[in-house]
Amino acid sequence: MNTTTPFSLRLSWAQGLFERGDHVAAATALAELVDEVESSRTAGTADDAVLHSVTDLRLMLARAYFQSAQLGRAEATLNEVIEHSPTDSYAHLLLGRTLQRAGRHAEAARPLALAEVLGDYERPEAYGSVPIAEAGPSDTTEPA
Repeated sequence: MNTTTPFSLRLSWAQGLFERGDHVAAATALAELVDEVESSRTAGTADDAVLHSVTDLRLMLARAYFQSAQLGRAEATLNEVIEHSPTDSYAHLLLGRTLQRAGRHAEAARPLALAEVLGDYERPEAYGSVPIAEAGPSDTTEPA
């Protein structure tokens, strides 16, 4: 871990890696920053790293994991984000998309529904987002 370079510069560098599409390198850099913030909080130090939100860093890390197809790590990171911020609609959306990408469509339905309710994100029709007004009477048909 490179702690001689200011935290804000390393964060900007990690963001630049993400924006350029080097998601694997961005994930590595962001994971180091998250670890540093966590260790500084447990140690009780008052450096500039503590001023950054670990939730925002974890969300950015989860995006880097998602983009680099590290879906297990993305899921674990998003579960931590949701544990600390249960109303974060974007975290629920990204968790649902991560589960979809992993082929776990049934598990994706719940976080996608929560994202829709909490943040007005729209679920794909394949996951049951048909408006109630459009859902007509039951599909029972009488024999002709």
